[in-house]
Amino acid sequence: MSKVTVFGAGAWGSTMAQVLSDAGNEVLLWGRSEDVIAEINTSHTNTKYLGAHTLPHALTATTDLQQAFDFSETYVLAIPAQQLRTTLQEWKPFFKPTSTIVSTLKGIEISTQMRMTEVIEDVLGSHKIAIITGPNLADELVLRQPAGAVAAAPTTELAETIRDLFRTPYYRVYTSVDVMGCELSGAIKSVIALAVGISIGMGYGENTQAMLITRGLNEVARLCAAHGSDPLSAAGLAGMGDLVASCGSPLSRNRTFGEVVGRTGSMAKAREEVAKTVEGVASAGAVVEIAHRVGVEVPVIEAVGEIVSEQLSPEAALQKLMEITTKAENFIR
Repeated sequence: MSKVTVFGAGAWGSTMAQVLSDAGNEVLLWGRSEDVIAEINTSHTNTKYLGAHTLPHALTATTDLQQAFDFSETYVLAIPAQQLRTTLQEWKPFFKPTSTIVSTLKGIEISTQMRMTEVIEDVLGSHKIAIITGPNLADELVLRQPAGAVAAAPTTELAETIRDLFRTPYYRVYTSVDVMGCELSGAIKSVIALAVGISIGMGYGENTQAMLITRGLNEVARLCAAHGSDPLSAAGLAGMGDLVASCGSPLSRNRTFGEVVGRTGSMAKAREEVAKTVEGVASAGAVVEIAHRVGVEVPVIEAVGEIVSEQLSPEAALQKLMEITTKAENFIR
């Protein structure tokens, strides 16, 4: 049994805390809301984010930041991606030199185009840093429905350690040392899921969705390859797996947000209807910048970037996408 602290008591953080508790670890969940934390400790529920679902009775929660950091040396981050730098700068004095940091965040920092592990290292310096990623919709995973994930770290030893922390009978965790490829795949799939949602909202069917998913995956793979990571990471759970879940499920925030944009043509109305963090919206422009930096053409991602920045309507962006000259189809070229 290991001690683990999870930071973030929303739907995803609470779900990760459940998985870790089910894996036999002693888990402390930290959150800012006193009401949410009190409910978890007394009723073992988090109705604000997870409805009536009962969390493990062994799971405890706190709003005390010092207590959270003192509890363990393994810290799992489940906070909004665009708040990561500011939060870590605030928390920097609490981190131990020997701590292990596991990011569950999927996104690209807008201001720097850094991946989440790069932000962590930039703020905190050298630590044991890993990620866990994959097709993991919180509303399904919290019900203990079978799911798969990837624990990626710079070394096989650390990846295996993280795998063992999270592995349960319903949560099948694989390992990878391609942190960059897994992280890029997880961030970019959110943008592709937006594109699919937009097409659904516009009334288009399976053919259009299949085109966007497949060509979007191609863009993910080429971006991975251009950065020196393994393009096959895009074909695994971190890439294709996450893409299928995010594009195919109405539980996906990115797809749901895209549907409203496609149906109404309005970013403002989508923000009103989907009052949650939608990482694809925040990351789209940053992903386009990353692609331009390495000279990779990403027409699907660019189309989404132009829609969310309100440069083009969904109709105009799709028309522009369909007019691009086609080339020989290849997975990474």
